[in-house]
Amino acid sequence: MLTVAYCRVSTEEQASEGWSIDGQAEKLRSYAELHDLGPVTVIADPGWSGKSMDRPGLQQLLTMLEQGHLANVLIWRLDRLSRNLGDLILLAERFGKAGVGLHSFTEKLDLSSATGRMFYNILGSFAQFYREQLAENVRLGTQQAVRQGRWVNRPKTGYDLANGRLVPNARAATVRRIFQLRAEGLSHQAIERQTGVKWSTVGSILKSRIYVGEVLLDGEWFPGEHESIITREEFAAAHRGFVPGVRRRSSHVLASRVRCGLCGRAASVHYAADGQPLYRCRHRGGGCAQPARSARGLERAAVLGLRLVSRDAELQGAIRRQLALAQRPAGSAHGSGGRRRARDLEAAQERRRKLLELYYADAITADLFRQEEQRLLRETEALRHEDERAKAAAGRLSELAEKFEEVARILREMDIDEIWREATESERRVLIEDLLEGVDVFPDHLEVRVAGVPRLNVLLEEVGLHQKVQFCGVGEGT
Repeated sequence: MLTVAYCRVSTEEQASEGWSIDGQAEKLRSYAELHDLGPVTVIADPGWSGKSMDRPGLQQLLTMLEQGHLANVLIWRLDRLSRNLGDLILLAERFGKAGVGLHSFTEKLDLSSATGRMFYNILGSFAQFYREQLAENVRLGTQQAVRQGRWVNRPKTGYDLANGRLVPNARAATVRRIFQLRAEGLSHQAIERQTGVKWSTVGSILKSRIYVGEVLLDGEWFPGEHESIITREEFAAAHRGFVPGVRRRSSHVLASRVRCGLCGRAASVHYAADGQPLYRCRHRGGGCAQPARSARGLERAAVLGLRLVSRDAELQGAIRRQLALAQRPAGSAHGSGGRRRARDLEAAQERRRKLLELYYADAITADLFRQEEQRLLRETEALRHEDERAKAAAGRLSELAEKFEEVARILREMDIDEIWREATESERRVLIEDLLEGVDVFPDHLEVRVAGVPRLNVLLEEVGLHQKVQFCGVGEGT
């Protein structure tokens, strides 16, 4: 029959309390010698939490108990066995039925008496209270951090943690490339072949809204304080057309042009009990609280947007000023973004130069050199591709200004209200496809995107829709 000293310590406890496995074992051997309990066999669970019974050392101890090999079990303190009161009571009962003596060095417990068993239960209650309070504090701290917009997990691909804040790193260009390739219709496996990022990681990246500047808590996404890597439009484009079980086309005039402003997903047409068409977010009931909106109301918003561009001289002037501002050097490929990309590209090339030096000095193996070189080449390619996209975007700004003037001229020559009133459904669809990019739906307003024009903010009341919530302050500049 054996006397076993069971020792457990988590990393946090060792750091704060200083009692290591060896320190507990030494005290328990002295205790056994003082009480003439014989030689001591030590079973340890280093780095394991006391909230679960599923610990290798504890399970070994219970196996020895079932096999009848134990005479005494020594513990430094009661919570070394468990921090759960129910588990402690169960263990005490099992030790008692097997005739095994349980000795706690700190609490000086004697379970052979009613008083000892009472104190055992009291101390067990305190152990459970400590565990639950610690979990509650951690949960509250996490919730508070998320409300402040902070990411509370390990940084995802494309980000580093700097002073507790997410900061885009050199792999951010690869992340942007992944979203672009997915928007072009490539499969996860095809994206892996082009970027070198494993297909399962590609899927994880595409699902995460961290890249549009949001943070996750309990399955819900909240506005974050970190810099986004992609825009909401790029995120939506990567998911467009990949929703299983939903028809790709609809007969409604705004089909494929209505999106949820909260989660970025496409909205599809559903029909109310009275047969009226409604646009509802495809994620409604699965994490998105966006209410369904009348298709007729969204049509009125589209017509209102086209009317404003054609008739409102003040609005036209504001649009021209915004387009001119966007064409300044700070917004171009040669501004701060261009300088950052140049620095990232230069850093990647410098890392490759150092890698070559290590290889020529026989400091790394040929296999490691090839692996790292391929990774750096892919990273450099992604950075160059991003730079090309930025330069192309800068070139499109001037085209956008020209396009706005063309759209404004066309609309000035139309009576949009009369045309819409007299047009057939197919003629309305042609008008929408030529002039309207889409309508984004928010709980308190709509954002109409006319081709070549910055977003137009439309209040729900303006188009006969009911506002069920107060202004929520989401959406982009309009």
